[in-house]
Amino acid sequence: MSSSTERRTDGRGRTTGSVLSGLAVAVGCVLFLGGFVWAALIYRPYTVPTDSMSPTIAVGARVLAERVDGSEIRRGDIVVFKDSTWGALPMVKRVVGVGGDKISCCTKQGRLTINGTPVEEPYLQGSGPASPIGFKAKVPTGQLFLLGDHRSDSLDSRVHLTDGDHGSVPRSAVDARVDARAWPLGSVGVMQRPATFSALPGGTSQPGPVQPITLAVVSGAVLILVGAAYGPLARRKARKRA
Repeated sequence: MSSSTERRTDGRGRTTGSVLSGLAVAVGCVLFLGGFVWAALIYRPYTVPTDSMSPTIAVGARVLAERVDGSEIRRGDIVVFKDSTWGALPMVKRVVGVGGDKISCCTKQGRLTINGTPVEEPYLQGSGPASPIGFKAKVPTGQLFLLGDHRSDSLDSRVHLTDGDHGSVPRSAVDARVDARAWPLGSVGVMQRPATFSALPGGTSQPGPVQPITLAVVSGAVLILVGAAYGPLARRKARKRA
């Protein structure tokens, strides 16, 4: 009698465990695949071809850029854009000025100023001034003023100051906003919005859903592995009992 009861109990236990493991795998697949589909709909991968955004983004690094409308761009954002005046290929630069801003460099302390307000730029390459050459520009309405983080090795708005738009590009030229570094593995991470721009009118932009997408993919992978591992572990345990 005791032996029969134990077999039924063990059978029910294995059935419950099998159901739960199957459910874990199913939910994991939904999260894992759903996260990739979600990312594919919102993000585009780009390879940064130059050293102009170092140290924030190294040459050859892969980034994930969220598809956004140019009207959503704020100061401090790193954007992927294409402008015929700058060349035929997509470029990656940081927005430091928007329509109506007066950009100037540099103060006695070597800082960039926006509408007369000096800004801290901790993301810059090196400890020198914010630009090796001084400049001034007023950004026309609907335009963006763009600089690289490696100011001594970046062909940006400063070299286009004599153009009709004072080195700026239209917001419509923006294809996407960089939200995260995806490669190399040692640099993987979400782009932080520079605090220095948050106090200026318009503030900074909100991050895209790269973090919840990553959480969904990782959680899905864990559930799939745990669910798939249940069967072999249960069988091994049953053999030991036998």
